[in-house]
Amino acid sequence: MVSSAPSYPPSRDLLKDKSVVITAAAGTGIGFATAKRCLEEGARVMLSDWHDRRLNEAVNQLNSEGYNAASVVCDVTKEEDVQGLISSAEERFGLIDVMVNNAGLGGDDNLVEMEDEQWNRILDVTLNGTMRCTRAALRHMVGNKAGVIVNNASVLGWRAQAGQSHYAAAKAGVMALTRCAAIEAAEFGVRVNAVSPSFASHPFLEKVSDPKLLKALESQEAFGRGAEPWEVANVIVFLASDLSGYMTGESLSVSSQRA
Repeated sequence: MVSSAPSYPPSRDLLKDKSVVITAAAGTGIGFATAKRCLEEGARVMLSDWHDRRLNEAVNQLNSEGYNAASVVCDVTKEEDVQGLISSAEERFGLIDVMVNNAGLGGDDNLVEMEDEQWNRILDVTLNGTMRCTRAALRHMVGNKAGVIVNNASVLGWRAQAGQSHYAAAKAGVMALTRCAAIEAAEFGVRVNAVSPSFASHPFLEKVSDPKLLKALESQEAFGRGAEPWEVANVIVFLASDLSGYMTGESLSVSSQRA
């Protein structure tokens, strides 16, 4: 049986006057949903993505709804882009209160057929990119003795799925990075956590994925459906907010997968 998504939640000003930077926020996925939820919760938001046109479309859509989102093009595989993103956020906001590292790249490749380039590309975007952005944000936040970082991991950091060795290894690395960075940052009042979704449905995913695979993934969920991107974004907002003030180093699963 398929359960429908709950009603879209009203704003509770959980991030009122907070400044938030979000990577990979263009398109229709978790990043864009997070940007919208953060704006609805009263935050000032800077979106980034490597794709200029899609990024502009995302910002224009949000601003047409009455918000005032900013944007910076950033390829997380390039250190100079990451530094530019942080510098732009500092110039616009002064302080960066929240950094959401959403950038990641997937694939479907059995290990025996995988080329080094396929492995390296996914690790560079998903793990190394998260490291670069976490490092840059920490250098800003440690000096201010405040801040929150939320990384996007995956349940595949814990669980096995054929064709996903590169992606799963990267996401397990994001979880380990989150734990270690959190311990290093704690003395400076900075929190670092991760959200680990199982399967979030959105139009872009449906365009690039095998319908049979998506149906199979949905069947593994207790609710009989993938999460709406905003359902994952809700948890990111929670981790970014003061409601999770005692949490650090955690990877919080957003999943209804059957055991």
